[in-house]
Amino acid sequence: MREQESFSENFLRQKEEALKVLLVGLDTGADKDFSHSMEELASLAEAADKQVAGVIIQRMGHENKALYIGPGKVAEVREYAGQCGAQEIVFDNALTPSQVRNLGRELELPILDRTNLILDIFAMRARTREARLQVETARLRYLLPRLVGMRENLSRQGGAGGSMSSKGAGETRLELDRRKIQHRISELERELENVARGRETMRKRRSGSLLPQVALVGYTNAGKSTIMNQLVERYGERPEKTVLEKDMLFATLETQVRKILAGDNMPFLLVDTVGFLHRLPHDLVKAFRSTLEEVCRADLLVHVVDFSDEHYREQMKVTEETLKELGAGDIPRIVAYNKIDRCGNQRPRRNGDQVYIAAARDLGLDVLLEAIQEAVYAHSREEVCFLIPYEDGKLVSYFMENATILEREYREEGVWLHVSCHRSDTERYRAYLCAGLCS
Repeated sequence: MREQESFSENFLRQKEEALKVLLVGLDTGADKDFSHSMEELASLAEAADKQVAGVIIQRMGHENKALYIGPGKVAEVREYAGQCGAQEIVFDNALTPSQVRNLGRELELPILDRTNLILDIFAMRARTREARLQVETARLRYLLPRLVGMRENLSRQGGAGGSMSSKGAGETRLELDRRKIQHRISELERELENVARGRETMRKRRSGSLLPQVALVGYTNAGKSTIMNQLVERYGERPEKTVLEKDMLFATLETQVRKILAGDNMPFLLVDTVGFLHRLPHDLVKAFRSTLEEVCRADLLVHVVDFSDEHYREQMKVTEETLKELGAGDIPRIVAYNKIDRCGNQRPRRNGDQVYIAAARDLGLDVLLEAIQEAVYAHSREEVCFLIPYEDGKLVSYFMENATILEREYREEGVWLHVSCHRSDTERYRAYLCAGLCS
């Protein structure tokens, strides 16, 4: 008997023009929170502009190697797909090429797995040239092993006499397709290398400014872009340069960098990155690696967590695992528990390197900013005193703009400054240091 889970009702869409899909899940007992995984699959379908027409679940100790689900359940899926008008079948796991082929033959409908659905979403969201190249690369890598069977309608019989060297039309076309895809992947990788070199040039230019880099990371739809926009509007060098902000999975794909001119002359670069997800396709992570390198080069990570989601601990674990995979597991971080207003808590607070905020309601952004500044400037700044002759007045202006002035006196020899400045400025202007005069 078909098990129609109640949570699916929450995701049935009203737009008649949307493509109707039937979600299929296999609960082997290995996933402790299988129900949440299916909810997330429904959210992914919605993010791909599809209408969930129904959900079918099979509980079985292991997957069927040929069909993923049992033959009897396949027949049930075929029957229910006809009843609900489903135009595609979406499975909540990565299917093997043979499973896709066999299911397509049995169900006579397009078959998508979780990976394919995520790739569809990324293709829809990609706006920049780099993002489009990355998505196309991931999709072709996904397609390459699944070409088998696509030419089944073509003959694979050899020529006269059964020569081992002769090949049928299907096999020949299949090999041509493989070579074309491999060639296209190589072209895309070369283009991405060129884009990456341009990104590296921009990165070196930014690093030359000595500004610390802070990257927002976390599960998709945790509120990273909302935090970015709030800080940009309040403290940004160009307040109008906000980023796309939407309550949906993977609203942001492109890495965005903004300069934050925070108080006390402690500016930093804030980076908004693509969100992570449970079972994010490996090829997608690999394709977006150059973009995600911004995370690896950050001086500080702000791990944004949707505190209102009952599964936030599992989402935090996914983020930590992905950061380790990227080589960013050891970078210092602050955890920003976002959306506390949805938990009946209206009071932002801080507990060490953990802050509790509600970015959409502009609650606690000052607390987060203070935590960021302390973290990125704690080891790069020092308090020193300078005595600057009046003829070098430009240097006084420099420190007014690039350091925190703690004390200032106009003396006979020049302007005495007690400042908190970057260590590199201490070295650069060592000739003006007046050791022992700070009190």
